[in-house]
Amino acid sequence: MKIDVLLGLQWGDEGKGKVVDVLTNKYDIIARFQGGPNAGHSLEFNGIKHILHIIPSGIFHDKAMNVIGNGVVIDPIIFKREIDNIRKLGIDATKKIIISKKAHIILPTHRILDGASETAMGKDKIGSTLKGIGPTYTDKISRNGLRVGDLLKDNFKEIYQKKIDRHLKMLSTFDYKFNFAEFEEGFFEGIEVIKSCKIDDTEFYINEALYGMKKVLAEGAQGTLLDIDFGSYPFVTSSNTMCAGACTGLGIAPHRIGEVIGIFKAYCTRVGSGPFPTELENGTGEELRKIGHEFGATTGRPRRCGWMDLVALKYVVMLNGVTQLIMTKADVLDSFDTIQIATKYRVNGKVTDRFPFDIETDIEPVYKEFKGWNTDTTNIRTYDELPKEFKDYMKFIEREVGIPIKYVSVGPDREQIIKIK
Repeated sequence: MKIDVLLGLQWGDEGKGKVVDVLTNKYDIIARFQGGPNAGHSLEFNGIKHILHIIPSGIFHDKAMNVIGNGVVIDPIIFKREIDNIRKLGIDATKKIIISKKAHIILPTHRILDGASETAMGKDKIGSTLKGIGPTYTDKISRNGLRVGDLLKDNFKEIYQKKIDRHLKMLSTFDYKFNFAEFEEGFFEGIEVIKSCKIDDTEFYINEALYGMKKVLAEGAQGTLLDIDFGSYPFVTSSNTMCAGACTGLGIAPHRIGEVIGIFKAYCTRVGSGPFPTELENGTGEELRKIGHEFGATTGRPRRCGWMDLVALKYVVMLNGVTQLIMTKADVLDSFDTIQIATKYRVNGKVTDRFPFDIETDIEPVYKEFKGWNTDTTNIRTYDELPKEFKDYMKFIEREVGIPIKYVSVGPDREQIIKIK
């Protein structure tokens, strides 16, 4: 059995949480392979909106087990908060979660270091979510991290204090004021909640499940354009958000990858700093934001909005080996008379269809215009009911990218999705 991988193909916020929730009935295991609480996966059903930051999006289904892989970084305070919120719905999530011993822990001082670093950068700041993600991955790479398996050791408190002392010494070089006690509050309660879940060598668990013909879906966080290697560097996250990250973030071999499901919005958004070639800093962009309720699920920050970017989409489809596409939030475009898609870039006067190394250069999108459908699609449930203009828009993207669109989402609820035959 092979493992399917579900990824975001833009700058995050593509609707991965909803799609995982919809697809979970087909899978026995949902596994997160990278990222941390800087990702917010929104799910909506029964009139209630749920936002998950660390816990995989299969948690609301009875059958699926949920794995937090070694590539994830976990904030115990936020993890406990998520468990508590899910418990209010009558679900004991601790019985449905398996956590890798090799996943890293976000310490209180990681969050302080994040804030101190961002403040020191001034106007050149990256736009961090200030969740301590970058400093945690930095410690992981420099071999100074605290892992979930360390929580089970008798001398855990001693290990913890040594790492805190090291960070406090680093912080003394910053002109940054903080109250450590406020950041540490709730940390050890969160540690106990983590320990109440099953902690295991999840690389064995995943591979044994595949050999046992179990169906597994790997769930990515953020989006490919935020990948540490291939994203719009340096305005990126601190992990590999693309398909290859599923191998290193779960401990599976490349030949084990099956379907690669890529999710993209019918337009583009981005939170925080960084280049955004098709951004609309005008009334149209504001209208997209208003209709699409484009505010970060984790930070609450307003998202920057713009038209679909096929140059970027083709690039990430190539990098990930995407085999099928899912288009989300198509209903946001329901009221537009005309819609545009960037098919090429004009970079320093030259037209190209390649995503450039230095995306901060002067990039002018080359657009193709489409007639809008001016139809409320939120209650449509079959492909045949969709307006011709909607189908034309979708078919153009399919032809350009060379990958079929299998599902289209026309609203936030798990029922508002159309399967394309």
